Amino acid sequence: MSKDKEILVGLKAAMEAELTGFNFYKMAADNVTDAGAKKALSQMAQEEMGHFKYLQHQYKAVLENGDYDFAKAFIKKGEDEKENPIFSSAIKERIKDSHYEVSVLTIGMKLELEAMIFYRSCAEKADAKEAKQFYNELADWEQQHYKAFESALNSLKEEYWTANNYMPM
Repeated sequence: MSKDKEILVGLKAAMEAELTGFNFYKMAADNVTDAGAKKALSQMAQEEMGHFKYLQHQYKAVLENGDYDFAKAFIKKGEDEKENPIFSSAIKERIKDSHYEVSVLTIGMKLELEAMIFYRSCAEKADAKEAKQFYNELADWEQQHYKAFESALNSLKEEYWTANNYMPM
């Protein structure tokens, strides 16, 4: 496989993953009742769409010119997820019935972890310094999403399991 073809295959897989993430977070935001979660998940959906559009731009650049277009800046996120919890404290009042929210966190973690691993792999395979940096920035962003989900899940998990009698006696 030629270098350009390999880059295009990687970018296409990345675009598909970002679009999947966008659709998942949008669906989740539309279905959660917690206002904090709705806002955080909507923001994550928009970030995934931003990733998709940037990857799409790079795909077109490689297809048309045989190389990435790093003249177009990669848009950095504006807020730190650690300072913006995914769920408000109100969720703890109805923790027993939070099956959907816990599932969203678990699936979100898996999506972000897979994306992070994929982007790290692309960074390792990339020849150009800019391409390595590009993929590492994407991986770092996905890692921050992963950590935000992990933190939210860890803050709810024990109470959720206890409320639903999932804990061993």
